[in-house]
Amino acid sequence: MINRRDAMIGMGKVGLGSLTLPRLLQAERAQAAAGPRPGQMGKAKSCILLFLWGGPPQQDMWDLKPEAPEGIRSPFKPIRSSLSGLDISELLPQMAQVMDRVTLVRTVTHESDVHEPSVYRMLTGQVDPTMVVPRNNRLRKHWPGPGGVMSCLRPSPRNMPSSVTLPRPIMHDGVKYAGTHAGWLGAQYDPLELPDAGFGKVTPPAGAPTGFQVISPSWEMGLPPGVDADRLVKRRGLLSLVETQRRYLDRNPDGVGMDAFRGRAFDLLTSAEAKSALDLQRETPATRDKYGRNHYGEAFLLSRRLVEAGVRLVTVNWMFFRPDGNPLNPWDNHGGTPALGGISGFDMLKREYCIPPLDQAYAALINDLDARGLLDETLVVAMGEFGRTPKINAAKGRDHWGACQSVLLAGGGIKRGFVYGTSDEHAAYPAENPVKPEDLLATMYGALGFPPETEIRDPEGRPHVIATGKPVEALFG
Repeated sequence: MINRRDAMIGMGKVGLGSLTLPRLLQAERAQAAAGPRPGQMGKAKSCILLFLWGGPPQQDMWDLKPEAPEGIRSPFKPIRSSLSGLDISELLPQMAQVMDRVTLVRTVTHESDVHEPSVYRMLTGQVDPTMVVPRNNRLRKHWPGPGGVMSCLRPSPRNMPSSVTLPRPIMHDGVKYAGTHAGWLGAQYDPLELPDAGFGKVTPPAGAPTGFQVISPSWEMGLPPGVDADRLVKRRGLLSLVETQRRYLDRNPDGVGMDAFRGRAFDLLTSAEAKSALDLQRETPATRDKYGRNHYGEAFLLSRRLVEAGVRLVTVNWMFFRPDGNPLNPWDNHGGTPALGGISGFDMLKREYCIPPLDQAYAALINDLDARGLLDETLVVAMGEFGRTPKINAAKGRDHWGACQSVLLAGGGIKRGFVYGTSDEHAAYPAENPVKPEDLLATMYGALGFPPETEIRDPEGRPHVIATGKPVEALFG
């Protein structure tokens, strides 16, 4: 069987816009009128998932323990936030002003201290003992992440992809982590992703929008360099040929009537709505300044523009790009990272790739969504794959720690100004109200109108529930 995306890329490089496939569009017709499922707890239409890859330290950000002994106590001081009774790190002054609109969960916990299985657990709620570590490669046998699930359950009603990943999927050295695509749901439900050329190697042509490199070098929706919309029109015969071959190879009865959906998929490639949503030049300079003139701030701003345009789920993976374009996970603040100059873990947190741009961009996103009346219908989730050790290491940083992390949720029916769960005296373990990753996922899907028992089907037609945990009902209100 030939995968349509592989065929499109291998037989003409039509581009990543082809990830929004006729099958997704066909599913839209079947499901667009279905409405919220029974058991809906939230009212979110879309979700922005901010994945702080590497694992942010809860003890230095949102769960400081100023009475802890030296060697555990953070060097950063607590400051008052806009939520009465909640102190957070002095490095987060702007976030402190929006905490009255945020729910802080301090007790997310799982058993892994390794990046790859922890990313997979947080994004799918599953454990895979066969996973290769390090540098696992995502496969079609893996469970779908949130982008795939939402593409399947809630297609976008407009000429936009249902799910978009910025700036790239979580990856090292070209190997993409499991949990970052649609897995066994199939390529038709994969999030729209950028070419692997990435930031370090992309030079936009003259006249292209400036700033964050969020789209392929041609600045067309998923089109490779040198292929503009006019040239794509001339390639429509190739698109038809590939689609016809795919139907033949798949021997899929659903291929009947696929031509109409193929036409819509083609239209999406040159969608004016998509290009407009991706054009940050349409924002005022003041707005761009509020988010930050860096690729973190502009990714957060772009996520707002995308959900405003109808995208159901935008994942922003926090990463730092080396000069060769290869990404690093800067929240992995052990300290001593050669590619970052060997500085201490605490110095890493204060740099331009960690807390300062997060503080600015997150506060701007919450304020902007709220001012536009979008916060109530947009769920915003900020999390990593794990937390950090209570013990400070020799490089003045903290190591991997799956037993406890803090997660932020806002909007989409989640309570405003609420703290859930209490960690122990060192922020090392939950003291009360532990939350498993599968419970967090069930809460996210519940906020989007889908109870955890909602079913999706694998290629053999076997049903699977979207989350094996239980929604944390106390977070809604």
